[in-house]
Amino acid sequence: MAGNFFYDLAIKREKKEFLQGNEDLTVSTAAMDVFLKGDWRSWVANQDFEQWQLESYDGLHLNGYFLEAKKPTNKTVILAHGYLGDAMDMGLYGQYYYEELGYNIFTADLRGHGGSEGDYIGFGWHDRLDYLDWTDKVINRVGKDAEIVVHGLSMGASTVLMMSGERLPENIKAIISDSAYTSVYDLFKYQMNRMYHLPAFPILPTTSLITSIRADYSLKEASALEQVKKANVPILYFHGKNDDFVPTKMASKLYQNTEKAEIMLFAEASHGEAYAIYREQYQTKLTEFLTKYMR
Repeated sequence: MAGNFFYDLAIKREKKEFLQGNEDLTVSTAAMDVFLKGDWRSWVANQDFEQWQLESYDGLHLNGYFLEAKKPTNKTVILAHGYLGDAMDMGLYGQYYYEELGYNIFTADLRGHGGSEGDYIGFGWHDRLDYLDWTDKVINRVGKDAEIVVHGLSMGASTVLMMSGERLPENIKAIISDSAYTSVYDLFKYQMNRMYHLPAFPILPTTSLITSIRADYSLKEASALEQVKKANVPILYFHGKNDDFVPTKMASKLYQNTEKAEIMLFAEASHGEAYAIYREQYQTKLTEFLTKYMR
């Protein structure tokens, strides 16, 4: 059955080979040098992260990692990684928050990734609730006056956007979304056409039904777009204009449906490359945004 095939292909936790050779994920030489050889990797390896554990609402054991700032502060960034990544991938961003802005850092392995349990990938939907629970742990650790920015990349970006529509603690002052998709259904529809030249119907409704049975969420239910419509926290969107994996129009649609929002698009950046290629411009915009909303 095609629905089972696409569930196993994208959602079941196992080695994923279907993305190898995907032209939409071709990384520029400049970005690849940063991803593979950047000094952030040695920086991460030299930090003494506290390892935290969380039992999710549905009984999964999840791993998180906290790094206290050099000087006492009530400011913390909570980072969320992308598809098939892990918590420490976000050290690329965490290094700036820690070294330049003086923030505490928290990052976690999303369910089905890294050291966290889960036999499926949630694409942000269940993870949004996990991240609410992680946020409570951060507040308990930092203090009731904690000021928090939540920053996600790709699937992690959609995770934090899905989180935005929930009842958030007042401690969350801002959200940063880098390369997010509008919904899992929209993403799969786009990729099925682009990668396999297949129509969404009837395969996606069947895949969604199987996902509901095996992973307890539907592809349309997992919608960042519907969540940001309810968001009260200001959101900054970053996206590459050359992103053919998660098309730029998704970021524009999210931005247009968010009450308090800003957006910055990067001309030559493909999926998730903006920070690696345009680091100075990205950091300037990020800091400018945070200055407005973090005391």
